[in-house]
Amino acid sequence: MLKLFLKTLFKLIYRVEVTGIENFHRAGSRVLIVANHLSFLDAMLIALYLPEKPMFAINSQVANVWYFKPLINLVKVFPIDPSSAMATRSMIKELKKDEKCVIFPEGRITVTGSLMKIYNGPGMIADKSGAMILPIRINGAQYTLFSKLKGKVRRRWFQKITLNILEPCTLDIDENIRGRKRRQFAAIKLYDIMSRMVFETSDYEKTLFESLIDQVKLHGRKKIIAEDINRKPMSNGSFLARSFILAEALEQPLHNDIYVGLMMPNMVATAVSFFAMQVNNKIPAMINFSTGVHNVLSTCDTAQIKTVISSRKFIEQAKLSSLIEAIEEHGIKMLYLEDVAQSIGMIKKLKGLLKSFFAASFYHWNNVHHADDAAVVLFTSGSEGTPKGVVLSHKNIQANRFQMSSRVDFGPDDLVFNALPMFHSFGLTGGTLMTMLSGVRIFFYPSPLHYRIIPELVYDTNATLMFGTDTFLSGYARFANPYDFYAVRYVFAGAEKLKKETRKLWSEKYGVRILEGYGATETSPVLSANTPMHNKSGTVGRILPGIDYRLEDVPGIEDGGKLLVKGPNIMKGYLLANKPGVIQAPKDGEYDTGDIVSFDEEGYVSIEGRAKRFAKIAGEMVSLTAVETFVNQLWPKHQHAVLSIPDIKKGEALLLVTNHKKANKEDLRNYAKQQGLADLSIPKKIMHLDKLPLLATGKTDYVLLQKQLLEK
Repeated sequence: MLKLFLKTLFKLIYRVEVTGIENFHRAGSRVLIVANHLSFLDAMLIALYLPEKPMFAINSQVANVWYFKPLINLVKVFPIDPSSAMATRSMIKELKKDEKCVIFPEGRITVTGSLMKIYNGPGMIADKSGAMILPIRINGAQYTLFSKLKGKVRRRWFQKITLNILEPCTLDIDENIRGRKRRQFAAIKLYDIMSRMVFETSDYEKTLFESLIDQVKLHGRKKIIAEDINRKPMSNGSFLARSFILAEALEQPLHNDIYVGLMMPNMVATAVSFFAMQVNNKIPAMINFSTGVHNVLSTCDTAQIKTVISSRKFIEQAKLSSLIEAIEEHGIKMLYLEDVAQSIGMIKKLKGLLKSFFAASFYHWNNVHHADDAAVVLFTSGSEGTPKGVVLSHKNIQANRFQMSSRVDFGPDDLVFNALPMFHSFGLTGGTLMTMLSGVRIFFYPSPLHYRIIPELVYDTNATLMFGTDTFLSGYARFANPYDFYAVRYVFAGAEKLKKETRKLWSEKYGVRILEGYGATETSPVLSANTPMHNKSGTVGRILPGIDYRLEDVPGIEDGGKLLVKGPNIMKGYLLANKPGVIQAPKDGEYDTGDIVSFDEEGYVSIEGRAKRFAKIAGEMVSLTAVETFVNQLWPKHQHAVLSIPDIKKGEALLLVTNHKKANKEDLRNYAKQQGLADLSIPKKIMHLDKLPLLATGKTDYVLLQKQLLEK
């Protein structure tokens, strides 16, 4: 009777929904049930909605607390003393009696809303008992009054709660691994199961605008979501209303367009323009205005862009008038936001405001939107040739943001400082969409190159999260005050290899760990990342959940291979110059990264170099990236690039291009000898330049560098 009463009460208040109950029956008799821990309701939810009477492992000190009394009447309780070494052994013995036991591996209710630390004990229990692991994802309980997120999220009485029961699985640990190492492996394996559980039960089959609407409902219209250097914070409600207002204003000018160029700096207006086009089913093509006239026109042709949206003020300040003339002479229409704003009267503003209160209905009013539709076109940097258009679907971007959020705890009380340009995948999908759609406030800054200004603004805004490349992060570190980054919790680095010196400087001077990751525009963009839970210096972290990968052998490479990946975050396809406007999907949904990588026994990824960034010298494959790394270690305060050049005797040789005027082969040779490096890794020639060409991301522009060398 008690169970029936409580179940009815929970159904009325929380509209509890359970999926995957068949997996419970499929798990067998000896089962370790693991669940995320969001609130004081979690144990009661599992006790009420599982068909059998499971055994709960409960701390002996709290087993007699009043709010556990009703639970004890519904389940079997196994009091344990977490401080006792015998507690784990006792649990293993109970499971071996073919029990179904429930454990919360985090050991405490989350105070972040995300997964927290996974203890070694539950993993060891699963490993030693031989039990099947049954993951259960609880969702929604974090927004009830029984969570510990007061002041961080909007808590409410009548919050829908779901329980997703996933397929049973095992840890699958090599029998040769023993002792403490095995316990650590078991904890990592269990964490992977939990993070995969969180990702797989996330709703990434939605469009970006649908998720924006959900975010506004969840966190409220009054929550500040975006700000830029104009220092006019914008609320959720205002952002949603302006997106609808601009969408209606753009509907007629863009009526016949499919891909629409968006050429703007990091501003709130850029984000509003992006979402306004989503309302109208137009596909924003993010134009990199820093690549020069030739590349900009090439990208416009590749995506068959008829109209480019920009700002007169931006064009004037960035001194892009010659680029605009070239675009217009190419037959492409320029549409300026200032002109569009003049056409918006009070009636249109009120109409947009009304739509924002009934956003879901008006979003689907005239257009059909699907998660598999193209959401944006980003263009490759051109570091290996002509820029290609990378078409990412809504599902691609959504999947990647949930892959990241399954392992990193960022939430509505964070503030992101995003200076990375939105025409780059790291700046758009990472620094903007991934965070904004999670309710994280963003401060947009128009250029990552202002090394003196940015640290001061990070301090002024109390930013807690930052995204950057090694080039930019090392620049900020040189000019910042040690207190400028006092509020920063995490700094995420990508797009280029993070130097040891940069990591060390941030750690020692600012007390901040830089979490290095790896990815590509084609993967939306993150493939692997170091996280607060699992971080290993010198690697780019572990592959994110939901991504399958394989290594392809490369002749001459013994340690590692070429990485190929599949998953819901892999691009919809390319737009290529030889077939403008036609999306060419990757074969079998698999993307060839072109990167040579290796994995250690814990699954951490190390980038050995690009398949095309290798030289074959005397029959041996030499990584140009690896050579650049050791040169950077020798002369860390200068720019260096290593290229391969033809060589009559050995097929190819290495050329070091540097702005270090005193660089010489003798110092290189001595340093290589100290580091135990082979003679093949020593550049045969050295060329000095005052400055090496860089892409907007801070990476070396190898294509332009090659051209400059040919001209010499």
